[in-house]
Amino acid sequence: MPEQREINPLPIFLPPDADYTKQTIALPGTERPGQTPIYRHSQFELVTLDTPGVFTNLLEVWDEGFRRSKGGPFLAHRPVLSRKPLKLANHYEWQSWTQVDARRRAIGSAVHRMFLDGELGGGDMDTVGIWSKNCPNWLIVDLALQAYGKVSVPLYDTLGADSVEHVTNHSELTIIFAAPEHIPHLLTVAPRLKTLKTIVSLECLSDEEKHVLSAWAKTQNLKVMDLAEVEELGNAKLLDVVPPRSDSIATISYTSGTSGVPKGVLLTHGNIATSVYSFLHGFEVQEDRTAMAFLPLAHIYERVMELCSVGTGKRIGYGSGDPLRFLEDIQLLKPHWVPLVPRVMNRLYQSIAAAGNTPGLKGALFRKAVATKLHNLRTSGKLTHPLWDRLVFRKVNAVLGGRLKVVGSGSAPLSADTVEFLKVALLADVCEGYGMTENAGICTICWVYDPSSAGTVGGLMPAAEVKLVDVPELGYRATDKPFPRGEVLMRGASRFVGYYKDPEKTKETIDEEGWLHTGDIATRDDHGRFKIIDRIKNIMKLAQGEYVALEHIENVYMACPLVAQFFIYGDSFKPHLVGIVVPDPVQAAALVLRVLGETLSPEDVEALERYLQDPRVVDAALAELESNANVQRLKGFEKAKRVYLTMDGFTVENNCLTPTLKVRRKEAYAKFKEQIDALYALLDPMTSKL
Repeated sequence: MPEQREINPLPIFLPPDADYTKQTIALPGTERPGQTPIYRHSQFELVTLDTPGVFTNLLEVWDEGFRRSKGGPFLAHRPVLSRKPLKLANHYEWQSWTQVDARRRAIGSAVHRMFLDGELGGGDMDTVGIWSKNCPNWLIVDLALQAYGKVSVPLYDTLGADSVEHVTNHSELTIIFAAPEHIPHLLTVAPRLKTLKTIVSLECLSDEEKHVLSAWAKTQNLKVMDLAEVEELGNAKLLDVVPPRSDSIATISYTSGTSGVPKGVLLTHGNIATSVYSFLHGFEVQEDRTAMAFLPLAHIYERVMELCSVGTGKRIGYGSGDPLRFLEDIQLLKPHWVPLVPRVMNRLYQSIAAAGNTPGLKGALFRKAVATKLHNLRTSGKLTHPLWDRLVFRKVNAVLGGRLKVVGSGSAPLSADTVEFLKVALLADVCEGYGMTENAGICTICWVYDPSSAGTVGGLMPAAEVKLVDVPELGYRATDKPFPRGEVLMRGASRFVGYYKDPEKTKETIDEEGWLHTGDIATRDDHGRFKIIDRIKNIMKLAQGEYVALEHIENVYMACPLVAQFFIYGDSFKPHLVGIVVPDPVQAAALVLRVLGETLSPEDVEALERYLQDPRVVDAALAELESNANVQRLKGFEKAKRVYLTMDGFTVENNCLTPTLKVRRKEAYAKFKEQIDALYALLDPMTSKL
């Protein structure tokens, strides 16, 4: 076994005198025509793989966490008491660091032996698939692969059949660790999976299940095992770990993509280890810190967040995986930290803010409490208040377990109003960040307790450097006033090495100087923080020649309390936009009562759908949207002129959302083409008032 390298103490805090008005610095002499200077973190030196004491591979991340953990609790889940109907225990069961260490060694030894013996493998790399919802076994298998030189290939639990086949064949998988419910699908499509040889159930199979699945697998020349069998094989002959180099490929992370075939992003041990090390700057980590795993582990954001807990020897709890049980899961776990996405954050905001609409003294007190705390936040950065927290917000915090300190948000922008409201209501800091699979999830992040960071994605992380480059066809320039605007180009040790088997796409994305062209457009404010304002691919031109940023407009409408989901559509032959609105059920019921005097239950989806088609309700909904302060700030041609209301929303299952909950524009349009055509038919493009 190699001697363990000494890692710098983590986390690394911001200096006490850190200047929040100067979060990034420009490197002198780096400005070029059409480009800003190169920006870096203002308080920390650029982190590279040559920086003393940094993580250089994922085995070091594990070793450091194991050393710091002292064998304490590590991974937890809610035991299943019955499957039909599904009933979960009202507690979490924990596995210790010592138990997980033994299990990862056993799993890794067994898989490594299968590759050594020629039972598995034969492709460019020793790839291993993982296809399951979040659970402790997902991470344990991944930790095993990291320790034994294997390349993990995560499959989104909600990937469609075509994507599963593409990823399996493209990455030449010979073994997939899968949730039991996915095994029948894999066996059904086995004739089209050219390389697959072995399927391992991530949960124990009953004797009957094992017999049926094994017999079926035999007809396809496949083998089915469960995880207990793999661990037994490994324990029979434990092998030494295989220390990776920093440039060893750790994973092929397929981007879910809002269009087209998923691309395989090649990330090395050094890429991800640097990302983990970089994330552990500027944060306080409680001694007993517990993180909640909510987002898919196949998403690089969640994966790196969990590895941050691994590298600091902390705890991770896995809920039921059912979004409807989210509050139940979080109340039982009582986490200090949870990473979420804007769609979830917006629903939290809408649910809590509804209390402000309560008539009488209760509603007045809530509004006064919010106003007082927002004033304190904006002037001093304080999240707490001795009176209003005791009277109002402790109850909100308790709904999320009572110990929440930080909520992370990524993948899409949140409105400044939503961020500030959630900070004061949750008694927790809400930190937005910006990253992508291609840079192992890191680029920027908000500094903790920054009183004015809402609406931005913060300053740079220590391992990233960035410059903004002109996009003249869209009117964005590095010389724009008061602040520069342009496409974000990122460079650093976390930047991926390329797309698997796609050199042309790699060349388009990484230039000769090593800059990653993100396709995102940002501006940098007077505090050195960045704000994502557009995406090149989501820009369209209306008939009158005006460009509109569809994703930006959707995010504005999503901040409206009425809206649960919003899809904006523009036709290049028309001068205006139309929208599909999926209302929040509680808000929809209130709207129907207000307009038609009909009392409906928010759970009565069929009745809501019927009443939402009434023209009076539609007109009232459009008027409510247009009265929102954020919507009013949009230009006339950026607003939806007509909307269609429906409770039949966008989901992963109907292929209108990616597994990371981003709208697939082509599929969303196809689903609502008839309604969109009808909306345009209601408008006369010759007389529409722009």
